[in-house]
Amino acid sequence: MDGRPVLVCTESEDATADLVIAELNRRRVSVLRFDPGRDFPVPGTLTARIGAGGWKGRLMVGERAADLSAVRSLYHRRPSPYPADSGAQMARFVAQENRRGLGGVLGALPGCLYLSHPQAIARAEYKPAQLTAAIRAGLTVPATLITNDPGEAKAFCAAQPTIYKPMHAGPYEAEGEPAGIWAAPVEAGEIDGAVRWCAHLFQARVPKVADVRAVVVGEQVFSALITSPPGVVDWRAEYRSLTYEPVLCPDELHGALTRFVAGFGLHFGAFDFAVTDDGTWWFLECNPNGQWAWLEAVAGLPITNAIADLLENGASPHD
Repeated sequence: MDGRPVLVCTESEDATADLVIAELNRRRVSVLRFDPGRDFPVPGTLTARIGAGGWKGRLMVGERAADLSAVRSLYHRRPSPYPADSGAQMARFVAQENRRGLGGVLGALPGCLYLSHPQAIARAEYKPAQLTAAIRAGLTVPATLITNDPGEAKAFCAAQPTIYKPMHAGPYEAEGEPAGIWAAPVEAGEIDGAVRWCAHLFQARVPKVADVRAVVVGEQVFSALITSPPGVVDWRAEYRSLTYEPVLCPDELHGALTRFVAGFGLHFGAFDFAVTDDGTWWFLECNPNGQWAWLEAVAGLPITNAIADLLENGASPHD
């Protein structure tokens, strides 16, 4: 048994990470689960010293410890943010020091494979960068406008059927309940001066017949065809009405997707495509740390094993 640990950085209740940890345990791979935003500085303890070979020392969480110089891989899933009370100067200082100190060390481990590196995930979350990378990789992208000019927005919406979608899927509430802002049709007559208050993303509406979620893990691509009721623009708003089936990713797209994630320094990406009746896959977006566990269950895609393989094998000399 290889004693080098895998670090799993995620929140305490994460059913997706649970699947991967269970598989690593089955393989007798040492795992240390850790939520930096909740487990540090208590019960976590960090002792790190820099040397010619990089950072050495240990991370302790309760009675469990990991040798920082021997971590084979780090699975950056959904860790809690470092807490900071916006009204307390000391709390803000502590949170920033923890993020840069603990987070900085965890992001600079020698010989560690990251799935994926937090800084790479952060870069890849910007939709303008995604669209640029998608075109560069050879993917088909709908006409897109980002603007806060109401006149430009109105003209774009008048030129073709258009949808609006947010550029950040943050937590929102509606009448005190958790809510999401889904992609939705917008017409020129609906555009008013409120557009001026922030950047908006408008995109030509693709006349789709289905959707595809394609999950990239290393060099592998796992794809599922998602069929929703007629007229549904954003399938995430209709989970209970969806049907799924596994589908092969076309060879030319397989290469484009792996080039896309490699360009951002990622080892994982969850891509969304709209599929038209001529078989074209239109790139919509990539979530560099997206959900996938439900898709494995409904479409029979072996994503858990693929992630566990990557984490168990760790970094190659070229990583």
